[in-house]
Amino acid sequence: MNILVVDDNKTVQEKLASLIMSQGHNVDLAINGLDALGKAQQGNYQLFVIDHLMPLMNGVQLTKNLKSNQLSSSVPVFFMTTQGSHSLKELAEFNLFDKVIDKPINEDQFLSILSEFSGSHFDSATLQVNS
Repeated sequence: MNILVVDDNKTVQEKLASLIMSQGHNVDLAINGLDALGKAQQGNYQLFVIDHLMPLMNGVQLTKNLKSNQLSSSVPVFFMTTQGSHSLKELAEFNLFDKVIDKPINEDQFLSILSEFSGSHFDSATLQVNS
């Protein structure tokens, strides 16, 4: 799968990229919502992994934009938050998220959810990180 990771924390980006690549997927990185929108319009992604709180455009705004764009509307969103996943249930946009995980990320939980999205489809022929 081609996966776009959107997080303003470089350490989190690198950790997630490493986990995702360990499962045989390709990873692109975006530092904020605006950066991600540009990449989403050019890329062919099967999953978006999006942080909640970021500068310029937060994860909720980004998800709304992605879901309203014909090219990305059907791509699942794996949403990450430091605010507690229970607090997101109050948002009108909650139904736009396919899965929500609390930060700091539990690696086993992250990989379990990632495998749900990917089924057993792994293409380990080409592993790359693009930033």
